[in-house]
Amino acid sequence: MTNLNNKKKILISGGEGKFANQLIMANEEYDILSPGRTEMNITSIKSIDDFISNTSPDIFLHSAAFTRPMSKHQDFADVSIETNIIGTANVVLSCMKYKVKLVYISTDYVYPGTEGNYKEDSPISPYYGKNDGITKYGWSKLGGEASVRMYDNSLILRVCMCNYPFPHSAALEDIKKSLIFDYDAAKIVLKLLNEKGIINIGGKSQTVYDFTVENNIKIDKIKKSDIKDVDIAPDTSMNTDKMNMILEKLK
Repeated sequence: MTNLNNKKKILISGGEGKFANQLIMANEEYDILSPGRTEMNITSIKSIDDFISNTSPDIFLHSAAFTRPMSKHQDFADVSIETNIIGTANVVLSCMKYKVKLVYISTDYVYPGTEGNYKEDSPISPYYGKNDGITKYGWSKLGGEASVRMYDNSLILRVCMCNYPFPHSAALEDIKKSLIFDYDAAKIVLKLLNEKGIINIGGKSQTVYDFTVENNIKIDKIKKSDIKDVDIAPDTSMNTDKMNMILEKLK
């Protein structure tokens, strides 16, 4: 399929998801294809091959994932493996086959989550607390990263974001992250598509509750111990100096 307007064409997996929608709304530069699961299913390599061969994208932005609620990764580990690990490997193989740049949306949960201020070259191993849904989610995304790292023409973006508006009725006062809202994350992702390697994407290190206060969200505060079904890493905050340096150069 010929692109007559000379814009780069981006294929976004998970096209019916919230983050894909934020990417579409933030886009001002690219032609975007955002197929739903019935049009392109990442658990089928033939489905991916067919869609790529018919549309000839320049960049495959892989945002499709089995994510929330995190407790699902405990109860449905098979779906997590099939989607986040095998599905991502399928995407990698198709991108290799058709020589398409691959951008993979990963997560801060691949880091140990005990010390914070993690850099892109920090050791990676999901939180060693209870082997529950959050830890298994981290392992599933790290499994996806492993396959992406096998492809040189790729970029891994470890993103710490939450939906807007803030989706919870209370915020943790003893858990640190580098949260930004999904609409800000989408703008940053679109600016970084020409990079390679690994880049952390997020905001400053602060508790989840402080993030809500900073954004004028009136909400109750809770502690990690108040949540019984998952064991949340105390500090997955990331060093975003690399992201900030690149964005500054792009101005």
